[in-house]
Amino acid sequence: MKNILRKYLAILRGQLDLEKLKKRGLKVGDNFKLTANNVIDPSHCWHIEIGNNVILAPGVHILAHDASTGLFLGYTKIGNVKIGNNVFIGAKSVVLMGVTIGDNVIIGAGSIVSHDIPSNSVAYGNPARVASSLDEYLNKEKAQMKKENTFEEDYTLRNPNFTMDQRNELIEACKIHKTSYIR
Repeated sequence: MKNILRKYLAILRGQLDLEKLKKRGLKVGDNFKLTANNVIDPSHCWHIEIGNNVILAPGVHILAHDASTGLFLGYTKIGNVKIGNNVFIGAKSVVLMGVTIGDNVIIGAGSIVSHDIPSNSVAYGNPARVASSLDEYLNKEKAQMKKENTFEEDYTLRNPNFTMDQRNELIEACKIHKTSYIR
């Protein structure tokens, strides 16, 4: 009974049954992190391969089929999807069938990935286009990090003693610097 309740609670929270997808043929590497409301094509998951150290932000969809041809041609298009190692896919992004995302890639929030994205790059948009190399992006971000706008984990909800003063400090830092960084 307890397992059934957990299963339904997970469904209500928008969590995937990753083990079920793996049994159907989904390939997933080590240190794969899902968040809420992700969709990994349940009807064609064996066409999907996800590498090590991959994070899917909330609302990411990975599709290995396109049913639009079914109405007119009687056939659904299918294609493999490969996501490399060390990949972050931003919130509400969609990865379409037939796409390969290389290693060491950041996909920006809200992107539609309809073409291959090479390794060591940052891409975003609809359709997603490479905006810079990963090194260029990370160097730019590092240059913007200062003592005054960089905060440790105790400035998050992971800290049970997170205070209103800490929240206000974060708000003020973002007003001054536009963005801040938190561990």
